[in-house]
Amino acid sequence: MKNIVTLVVVFMTTIAFGQEVKFGKVSKTELEEKFYPRDSVANAAYLLRKRSTYYTYNQKKGFSVVTEVHNRLKIYNKKGFDKANIFIPYYKGNESKESVSSIKGYSYSINNGRIEKEKISKTNIFDEKRNKYYNVKKIAMPNVKEGSIIEWKYKLISPRFWHISDVEFQFDIPVKIMECRIDHPERFVFNKTPKGYYLVTPRMSKRSGSITTTYRDRVGVSSGVGVQSTSDVKTSRTDVMYDQVLFNAKNIPALKSGEPYVTHVKNYRGGMKFELSAIKSPNSPIRTFSKTWNDVSKQIYKSSSFGGELTKKSFYKDDLQTLLANATSDNEKIVAIFEFVKSKVKWNGYFGKYPEETIRKAYKGGIGNSGAINLLLTSMLKEAGFDANPVLTSTRANGVPIFPTMDGFNYVIASITTPNGVILLDATDQYSSVNTLPYRVMNWNGRLVKRDGTSGWISLIPKRHQLEDNFVNVKLSDDGTIEGMVRTKYTGLRALNYRKRNNVLKEEDVISKLEDNYSVEIDNFKVTNAKNNYKPLARLFKFSSEDLVEEISGKMYINPLLFFTYETNPFKADKRKYPVDFGIPWKEKNTVTIEIPEGYTVESIPEVAAIGLPDGIGLFKYQVKQIGNKVKIVSLLQFNKGVIVPQYYQQLKEFFKQVVEKETEKITISKS
Repeated sequence: MKNIVTLVVVFMTTIAFGQEVKFGKVSKTELEEKFYPRDSVANAAYLLRKRSTYYTYNQKKGFSVVTEVHNRLKIYNKKGFDKANIFIPYYKGNESKESVSSIKGYSYSINNGRIEKEKISKTNIFDEKRNKYYNVKKIAMPNVKEGSIIEWKYKLISPRFWHISDVEFQFDIPVKIMECRIDHPERFVFNKTPKGYYLVTPRMSKRSGSITTTYRDRVGVSSGVGVQSTSDVKTSRTDVMYDQVLFNAKNIPALKSGEPYVTHVKNYRGGMKFELSAIKSPNSPIRTFSKTWNDVSKQIYKSSSFGGELTKKSFYKDDLQTLLANATSDNEKIVAIFEFVKSKVKWNGYFGKYPEETIRKAYKGGIGNSGAINLLLTSMLKEAGFDANPVLTSTRANGVPIFPTMDGFNYVIASITTPNGVILLDATDQYSSVNTLPYRVMNWNGRLVKRDGTSGWISLIPKRHQLEDNFVNVKLSDDGTIEGMVRTKYTGLRALNYRKRNNVLKEEDVISKLEDNYSVEIDNFKVTNAKNNYKPLARLFKFSSEDLVEEISGKMYINPLLFFTYETNPFKADKRKYPVDFGIPWKEKNTVTIEIPEGYTVESIPEVAAIGLPDGIGLFKYQVKQIGNKVKIVSLLQFNKGVIVPQYYQQLKEFFKQVVEKETEKITISKS
């Protein structure tokens, strides 16, 4: 039997909920609505988000995933106009390219009491390259005004049968109606993992279906000249069971990103992740992908693009031998290899736990993604005799993997196990150092994976507090001007971020930014260890200012911490449903000494304060005291946890309120 034709068998699922929304038809009532009833400050709202994802089968290509989308959105004011630009990303990698088709849409508005309807044309649709993996279809909806409704639908076809994109429930604007149906063959088993803080309970069901294929049946037929071969086109029908997952919700509130200290607010918006965990093919053993974290780790490591890459070393062996010729200690060897990889292979900006090509090509070409760079680093460290292993991680934008999942890891770093603990390294960032990772990687735990198949969790968060330590000495003149000197020390990630922000700038631009932020004029600016990642960074400058002292009726009033004062509470929302994410433990210490001019006395100073948060989360200490003709101020703000869960938000908000109140209490100085 031989396949000779391709037959596409499609199961189309129509979503039939209680309220049918017909494409191409809106009501006058909807168009005249001036604000969203459940959120009067919303600039726009989804009136409908509708999605159907189902599978098709092709004899030659196998299964594909089709997703049909129909969205309707109301724009209430000009601030909502940005929602009229629609973006549809689709995968355009080397294999399994996706396609977007059947794009249709309308803009609706009211004109003199009549509904105007304008159809999108080909000139409204653009195709742009986002990066080497993804393109994006951009739709510019026409004739959008305040009060307009826009509506669009499209079809996304993915030949990657294992890929069902996340179901998104929640956005930065409210959703009136959300309808979604996922329909997939039972043979493809998916883990369904909720994400975010808004849950929609799915309804599960099954249905029966079938796949029909064709073939040519060749048979021998006797004739007068012998046996001749003929063939008949026949069909074969295979019964298939389908799993159906239905989501249906109304009046979903918006979750906006206006609050501070948020990693990526999309990680906290409600949704459901689908990840292929097994394939149950007929007459074949079950093929599993992820059961436990150990299974996930083993499967990734045994890949030729991961563990296989760690065995490749011939192309760098001579360079490694030369590199280590003069290194006498393990620390020197580690730093030498680490800095060599950083300079040899530049990061191309792409994440990945696997190299895009191979570590050899990255080495020879001098550029690679995070997978290529850090697997190369691991390989070289291992070849140098260290107990080096890769650590699978998830970047902060990718979220925290809670359940065993292949997609949960999108990054890899290197590690060295020593008698004193585990050293972590990431060679993608020129300003990183041993045990100082870029901020994007400091995301809870990573999974250290070894060649023998064993693996385990390891914290990515540094145990030491990242420090900013300011020493300020100033002299106050009787005319209210201040002259002084500031010395600041940065350690860990604080130092890394300073280097990343300022090393690319001209010195005059750095000074200009400081002068604007601090309301001072700066002299004798100096930074030490700006390019030495292995020492604390120190910044020193002299300054003068006429704007730091307030004079009223012969008295002078000064903020004790000058320009290091917390003047406003960063937390303003009444409630917060997602964590406050500082990322790492940190502390800020300020020591300020103010010399009082001759003929003046200190009339009042703030009282001592000590404030603590529950469960040792953080603390604030503040002391002002007079010593002769000087006032010395010491403040310490310290957080012992990088992530503070929502149940502590009210205490945290009150904590910062008290910090602001205390730091803005002024020193009062008057003439003797």
